[in-house]
Amino acid sequence: MGAADRNDLPLFPLSNVLFPGGVLRLRIFEPRYLDLVRECCRDGSGFGVCLIIEGSEVGAPAVPAAIGTVARITDFYTLERGLLGITAEGGERFRVERTRVRDNGLIRSEVSRWEPEASQPVPAEFGLLPVILDRLLAQMNLPARNEDRRCFDDASWVGFRLAEVLPLATDERQQMLETTDPLQRLTLLRDALPRFQRE
Repeated sequence: MGAADRNDLPLFPLSNVLFPGGVLRLRIFEPRYLDLVRECCRDGSGFGVCLIIEGSEVGAPAVPAAIGTVARITDFYTLERGLLGITAEGGERFRVERTRVRDNGLIRSEVSRWEPEASQPVPAEFGLLPVILDRLLAQMNLPARNEDRRCFDDASWVGFRLAEVLPLATDERQQMLETTDPLQRLTLLRDALPRFQRE
């Protein structure tokens, strides 16, 4: 997988994984992340979301995973006690090349962005996966259920959405993010399904 370009991104380490096309809702209250939101709004830029490898979401800067996803803010709202809430959408993946921590604790990183995966149809051998995904999205009442039906025949989209909704361990979700072959991702997800079947 080649890098599309190198550039500088503020990072928001989280205890969960954001996938391309995924939706992220965050409560923003730490000054460093209020600064991040202001910067993204001013510049029309995104921020990087990486799984926390060591540390926590609040307090001292956490150690982020090497592979993350660019998030772009799509909405703002006010939460209880006047906290800022944002909704962001996952874009392209990236690899962290080097990081530095600002005085306010915000992590900035030089990243290599990955090209989006080429669209390819879901092969017949994985034909049950879009059906399962469709049912899960409907049961969970998630917005992705309203996407264009053609998405359900796109191997990348199906794989990323299944990785979001199946009760995978966090390190498994990170593995799905780091996998660069959509069909390999579908294979991993298909092989994991028996673990989630009701007795």
